[in-house]
Amino acid sequence: MKPVLALLIPLGLLIGQSTAWAHGDVADQVKVLQEKQPSNAPGKTAVMLTVSYAPGEASPAHQHPGAVMAYVLEGAVVSKLNDEPEKTYKAGEYWYEAPGTVHGVSRNASKTRPAKLLVWSLVDQGKPVTEPVQH
Repeated sequence: MKPVLALLIPLGLLIGQSTAWAHGDVADQVKVLQEKQPSNAPGKTAVMLTVSYAPGEASPAHQHPGAVMAYVLEGAVVSKLNDEPEKTYKAGEYWYEAPGTVHGVSRNASKTRPAKLLVWSLVDQGKPVTEPVQH
């Protein structure tokens, strides 16, 4: 099972001043759909992207410096936020992560079917969407 390096190492895109997620060695795993500086939120960047998990795939523990909303488009994803118990979210379900929330577990719930998330984040301009967990 390959970890989703895209959720661990933030890198900028080749266009604009993006602070999206790196793709690691997994092609097309994270796809940035759009990135904008909202006129009603000076100094912030809104980022919308998809994260695709192959069967059995997981992400390393991480946190987000900005607010995050995630929606399961396909399959099911197991998530653990801060000290809460693990929870499985199925297609059509969603969750919110406050800035700084530790996302200790994020993995595809299935060993045989893919899963896909739609993620929206609001971060300070110039900050990454995700960061490794500080120990």
